[in-house]
Amino acid sequence: MDEVKQIVADIKKGNIRPIYFLMGEEPYYIDAISDYIEKNVLSEEEKGFNQMVLYGRDVTVDDIVGNAKRYPMMSERQVVIVKEAQDLSRTIEKLVNYVENPQPTTVLVVNYKYKKIDKRKSLYKTIKKAGVVFESKKLYENQVAEWIRRVLSGQNYTISPKASQMLVEFLGTDLSKINNELEKLKIILPEGTQISAEHIEDNIGISKDYNNFELRKAIGDRDALKAFKIINYFGDNPKDNPMVVTVSLLFNFFSQLLHFHGLHDKNPRNVASALKINPYFVNEYVSAARNFPMRKVSQVISILREFDVRGKGVNSNAVPQGDLLKELLVRIFS
Repeated sequence: MDEVKQIVADIKKGNIRPIYFLMGEEPYYIDAISDYIEKNVLSEEEKGFNQMVLYGRDVTVDDIVGNAKRYPMMSERQVVIVKEAQDLSRTIEKLVNYVENPQPTTVLVVNYKYKKIDKRKSLYKTIKKAGVVFESKKLYENQVAEWIRRVLSGQNYTISPKASQMLVEFLGTDLSKINNELEKLKIILPEGTQISAEHIEDNIGISKDYNNFELRKAIGDRDALKAFKIINYFGDNPKDNPMVVTVSLLFNFFSQLLHFHGLHDKNPRNVASALKINPYFVNEYVSAARNFPMRKVSQVISILREFDVRGKGVNSNAVPQGDLLKELLVRIFS
């Protein structure tokens, strides 16, 4: 995020480079930089003749170079944006000849999503000298809640740990989807608001009581009644609560719990750092560790591996998801 801010800040100052090669597994930041350049480098009057958007599936590298070498009309510069450039992955290295001597009045923006060019080859090294190479890396799941907090804090909003965890569990690590939901909330809620679990439930449709976050907590507390209520809800709404996601999240939880048992220093700050969790959730692990000794945690991890396979249709004989989850809970609590 800091690198993105720096790129945008440089553009605002007028320090605009001739080439921006935006690559990597996370499309959110690639789109953010490309959209900023598309909207802000040229005035509305200049865009008509001097801004062009190309798509990798429809053009060749030679086409891109031909457009980039044009001179702007009644403008200081022109902008050429290539979207879905990963479709040119087999020939993208041919761009090196242009990059060695780029047109100084052209801003060439290449969106190379879900892939990256070889850093050992000439194209990468040449772009680094002439322009900007930005790699947008996928965030790990345990980093997304902090990303949500930072995005909102920059827009004068805060969010409760439970609310951010609900978003992560429901939307995963897709930053574009998460950002879309946050934008909806910002339309409804005034600046300065702390986004709560209730806001998430009322406006996004994620249940604050029947979700994987609450299931994990109920299991950790050995609250069988609550856990089975949630599982029954999942069984009635399988499309919104796929078993593969539930098993994966429980597997991560018990793997972290095993790590917790192995810690010599169980100071909350050290636990949060070691497990890479928000300090707000440390007490859940303390409670779960009391209810699930290390040996039992190891057994549960083995059970979850078994049900991960069964949930994908192996040796399950078309057993409904709800019934599999109930059996899973019985095995965990036994």
